[in-house]
Amino acid sequence: MGFLPLLRMRMSIALLRATALELAVLTAHMIVYPSGLIPERRIPGPIGASGTSADVPDAPHPPHVPDSPAPPALPAPHPPAVLLHGFVDNRSVFVLLRRALVRQGGRHVESLNYSPLTCDIRTAAELLGRHVEEICARTGRQRIDIVGHSLGGLIARYYVQRLGGDRRVRTLVTLGTPHAGTSVAPLASAHPIVRQMRPGSAVIEELQLPAPGCRTRFVSFWSDLDQIMVPLETARLEHPDLIARNVRVSGIGHLALPVHPAVAAGIREALEASGVEAESSDVVSVA
Repeated sequence: MGFLPLLRMRMSIALLRATALELAVLTAHMIVYPSGLIPERRIPGPIGASGTSADVPDAPHPPHVPDSPAPPALPAPHPPAVLLHGFVDNRSVFVLLRRALVRQGGRHVESLNYSPLTCDIRTAAELLGRHVEEICARTGRQRIDIVGHSLGGLIARYYVQRLGGDRRVRTLVTLGTPHAGTSVAPLASAHPIVRQMRPGSAVIEELQLPAPGCRTRFVSFWSDLDQIMVPLETARLEHPDLIARNVRVSGIGHLALPVHPAVAAGIREALEASGVEAESSDVVSVA
């Protein structure tokens, strides 16, 4: 058997495996989807090292001893992380990823829902900005990290690049986000926000404009078997003014990106990094 037929056969097997995994993820997600319709309970007050609020105790206080005041809560070692879902989805897509991030040194994690009726990326980005300001005020932190899946990553990028969100966002991780627009499912263009995700749309063109001095670090995970990104490379972030790292994920599709443990490990690593990184590309293989 020649090299090219063997390569095609291996690619077909990988695609079949990825498709089977996508169906399994979709089935599991449909079960937990209703639970994500309920907004998260917000914990008021500064966030301590345990990832919980410093003024909402987990257990009753012992009797007060005047000479032995309780020590103040230590600040969390990592900035809060905000998770932003994709089109017609909700926060339930991040059940596994959230658990992995909370284990990361008590990181405070919040998942935000935006309405499935949202028709404009700009409006959604403004709403995200208000949420970010509220989270910073409530946790006492000046900066946060954001992880956005698909459309969620595009909304977060618009907030960072076009609305001054780089002042608040330390690191933005995107998962299967159409940074250059996607041509998949032409009939879906009836929805206004899908039209904004098309190549050449006004929003996509705005994101190609200069962004000098942007302080946010970008890490873009893109899959070589993502059937929603057409072409596949549209999920790579290419911009001369942005500090961007592109990570190619091999062996899984679009829906598996926010739930696969190998990707979760990569996200944790990206959020651990505190220094400024030069633009680079990496590969995560899960096949």
